[in-house]
Amino acid sequence: MNRKLLIRDLTLRDGQQSAFATRMNQSQVDKVLPYYKDANFYAMEVWGGAVPDSVMRFLDENPWDRLEKIDHAVGDASKLTALSRGRNLYGYAPYPDEIIDGFFKNAVASGLNIMRIFDALNDVNNIKSSVKYIKKYGGMADCAVCYTVDPKPEEPVRTGPKKRGLLGLFSKKEEAPVESTYKPVFTDEYFLNKARQMRDLGADMITIKDMSGLIPPSRVAKLIPLFKKELNLPIDFHTHCTPGFGLGAVLTAIMHGADIVDTVIWNFAGGPAAPALELIYVFCKKLGIELDVNMEAVAKINEKLLDIRHELEPYDAIKQFPKPYNPLTDELPPEVDKQFNLAIEAVENGDEAALLNACYTIESHFNFPAPDERVKDAEIPGGMYTNMVAQLKQFNSENILPEAMKLIPSVRRDAGLPPLVTPTSQIVGVQAVNSAMNLKSGRPKYANASNQFVALVKGEYGETPVPVDPEFRFEIAGTHEEVAYDTSTYKRQENPVLEEYGGVTLATDEKDQLLLELFPAVATGYLRKRRQEEWEAKQAASSAEGEKQAASPVAARSDQDETPDEVQGHRVICPMPGNILEVVVKEGDEIKKGENILILEAMKMENDITAEVSGKVHRIFVQPGEAVREGAPLVEIV
Repeated sequence: MNRKLLIRDLTLRDGQQSAFATRMNQSQVDKVLPYYKDANFYAMEVWGGAVPDSVMRFLDENPWDRLEKIDHAVGDASKLTALSRGRNLYGYAPYPDEIIDGFFKNAVASGLNIMRIFDALNDVNNIKSSVKYIKKYGGMADCAVCYTVDPKPEEPVRTGPKKRGLLGLFSKKEEAPVESTYKPVFTDEYFLNKARQMRDLGADMITIKDMSGLIPPSRVAKLIPLFKKELNLPIDFHTHCTPGFGLGAVLTAIMHGADIVDTVIWNFAGGPAAPALELIYVFCKKLGIELDVNMEAVAKINEKLLDIRHELEPYDAIKQFPKPYNPLTDELPPEVDKQFNLAIEAVENGDEAALLNACYTIESHFNFPAPDERVKDAEIPGGMYTNMVAQLKQFNSENILPEAMKLIPSVRRDAGLPPLVTPTSQIVGVQAVNSAMNLKSGRPKYANASNQFVALVKGEYGETPVPVDPEFRFEIAGTHEEVAYDTSTYKRQENPVLEEYGGVTLATDEKDQLLLELFPAVATGYLRKRRQEEWEAKQAASSAEGEKQAASPVAARSDQDETPDEVQGHRVICPMPGNILEVVVKEGDEIKKGENILILEAMKMENDITAEVSGKVHRIFVQPGEAVREGAPLVEIV
């Protein structure tokens, strides 16, 4: 009996997130769903990651609708899977159990079958609640071990506390490494121990999650057999193609016993995404491994994806289309067919160089992107790199990128060597950019640490792979001792009554409330717009004359932004584009210089905006949920 390999299709979540900034709208998703019902994938990853945030932020759609419509269309043909960040879910702070419980109850009710649960620090304590509640409501817990690499030998890790004074911490030049002896942290035993702990929590399967595409085939050849031998659970393998290891790594995983591999359909595959299913199909045919996937349906999906990709052109991170190919109807040229055989032989012989050479030749023939040497050398996720570029563009400071990249290892060391996966990749990347800009301007390296970087160093995200230097923690977070996040102090988001829209609350049901908790900056504006539309529709329906509605508060504020009143005091100006997360003060409040006045979300990081002078709050120009541009007035103090 032939061995069977299961496929998790990532096209509608990780595929479009990696290559097209998660801009695939519901109408585009709807075009492919009838064919997905026939494709017979073991699982389809369709939700989580950046999808819930992006569909509200950029597409003005409801995240719950996305999941429910896919479930309605696909039914039981494939398991629907999503991705969440342990106790953080999709936010940047740990949530109490009542929110995690409510989230999984609604996710499963909306059609979710499997939740891939990971923690950015590989702190297994942070995934306990998610495992408990997904299983409570009948879903499966797919626990992911985040693969990462040690610093390069010339960037040794801080292996123990070293007392440092202010001069050492805040030097304008990069300090020398604290330890001269390099000691690997992320060993095979490290990853296996994490997987064992996850198994003991009740995991239904284990994923080796290589979010950066940094795992070489030689490492896959060790980890897959080790996990299969020790865990007695299905093993899924997930990687990306950005640095060039992806195709060879997936082939190696298959040949060394992986039960499930993650792939993307042809026109969305390769580059920053996962390898193409069609290439894996060719390998499996040669290996005599059965794929229980309807490739005719896959070909129909791929035809639609080509049209959709043209529609997504403004967001295309690759801008390089693969040559058309259908393995059911198209014959491989002999010289290319030979490369598939050479790749298989190379895995059998443990010859990584020959394997990668064959895979590069295959991918080049089909016009998939070449390995990104910048990402490979920097050893960071491709998404982290593009986020750093986007952040620097906001400040017209793209020239700082090389210095920011150089700072990543030291920022990561100082923060306890976290794996670089959301949210820690974002936290470290943003801090590296801020630090590079600080040093260029003659300011201390950590002059403006984001709230999230402070929380990471303090210990609120959990236990880091190596201890944070207590002196560094004191200078950044004001404490020598690690301080865990106390979920008992969690403050629920306000759900205000909107008198201007008939006295309804901003969030009208539990799903709305969860959006508000998990995405306060974007959900506030999204839900306000929904309530406005509902109110206007109700008014129009009840008015035979079609009475014109008065201008909304949001519209009035827009006019105010365009022609602000004359300055009557000191105006605090927005330092960067972002969304207003919270306004801490009220008009009439007496405040002192340095006190916090509001929280601005920028690049998904929270930034405290403080008063630059003492005085009375005269006017507030913004409201929670509002998008603001750089230079816009925020608060006026007299």
